[in-house]
Amino acid sequence: MSTVELALWSFPILLLMIFIRIPIGLSMLLCGLAGAWMVYGTHVPILNQLKQVTFSTFSSYSLSVIPLFLLMGQFAALGGLSQALFKAAEAWIGHRKGGVAMAAVGACAGFGAICGSSLATAATMGQVALPELKRAGYAGGISTAALAAGGTLGILIPPSVVLVIYAILTEQNIAKLFLAAFVPGILAAVGYMIVIALYARLRPQEMGTMPPMPMKDRWVATAKIWPVMLIFIAVVGGIYTGVFTPTEGAAIGAFGTGVAAWFSGGLTRKTFLGAILGTAVATGMIFMIVLGAGVYNTFLALSQLPQEAAQMVAGSGLNPWTVLVAVLLLYVVLGCFMDSLSMILLTIPVFFPIVSVLDFGLPPEEFAIWFGILVLIVVEVGLITPPVGMNLFVINSMARDTPITQTYRSVMPFVASDFIRTAILVAFPGITLFVLRL
Repeated sequence: MSTVELALWSFPILLLMIFIRIPIGLSMLLCGLAGAWMVYGTHVPILNQLKQVTFSTFSSYSLSVIPLFLLMGQFAALGGLSQALFKAAEAWIGHRKGGVAMAAVGACAGFGAICGSSLATAATMGQVALPELKRAGYAGGISTAALAAGGTLGILIPPSVVLVIYAILTEQNIAKLFLAAFVPGILAAVGYMIVIALYARLRPQEMGTMPPMPMKDRWVATAKIWPVMLIFIAVVGGIYTGVFTPTEGAAIGAFGTGVAAWFSGGLTRKTFLGAILGTAVATGMIFMIVLGAGVYNTFLALSQLPQEAAQMVAGSGLNPWTVLVAVLLLYVVLGCFMDSLSMILLTIPVFFPIVSVLDFGLPPEEFAIWFGILVLIVVEVGLITPPVGMNLFVINSMARDTPITQTYRSVMPFVASDFIRTAILVAFPGITLFVLRL
């Protein structure tokens, strides 16, 4: 068996291990070690490789941004910033038909700007918004579907942990990727709100209303979100103006959200230790996946599979756009049963060399950024695609009285919105790259 064939066989074995619920990081680590042993024929180079991969991976300064962004999300939840965002949006549009669901999507977008995790955004906003949606008379299906879709904004609107990993894997500028994600993120939020508005017209019986709030109370609710705005401007503005690096910006953001949580009374000695522990656990999980992917991708490099695949596609005469669409559709399928970080770490070392040799009429840096945003979008589509979208189960676990089939039915218009948005961004790369080019 050739090394390329060995690498090809490793994919179904890896997916089988994930299917039988072996942790993804451990699955990739074992497949990588076993594959390297079969290539080398001895264990000595494998031990040296494991030492080198571990050191080179965890000594990367860029990875230090991940625990800082995770800690920022922990402090933001303790400080009640998610609730403040939702209440402010609800105050202005909650009295309209479908307004409370739109407020939930808007709050998810705002919380995503200081969180960086899709599942964390969905879980946090679910705790805040689900009781309000139920009290306003919204049906369970549209409530859970809107929050599951809104949760995907947490990883698309900067800062984003997955974009950081993509930048490291493809050697791109993190700040430029964050900047390019803004317009697609805003388009996603607007698209979800349009879906809710159409849903309210077609199925008004499933939408509730709330009495209008006095103008004075609206401004009071809006004033409570000033910490979010201040932190976002400080972090994002500081990064883009070159005042500090993304890692330094994450540190400033974590400090700012910590201070806001302390002033609100949510950050105490007990909750501080809980936030540190939660950040450590999440960071350890992510770093284990990063290590496993590093070992597995080293095996793939030894097998020459990425290089062989790139040469085969380049010499096949296939239309570049056909190859791109096929890759994006594969991501949607994988997203149904894998988390976004694992997918990026597993597939980018294989897919990126393949699409990089194709001609899309873009400079190499712009193409890498555009492709990264497209991948991020379709990965998140997989999180809300039935039957096993992870965001759907996170939200549905909080709404025990809502059958999962209702959530499946109600989320399909949001999935359709995502496909339309993806098609537009594929057809017109300038939309993604517009702000970056400015």
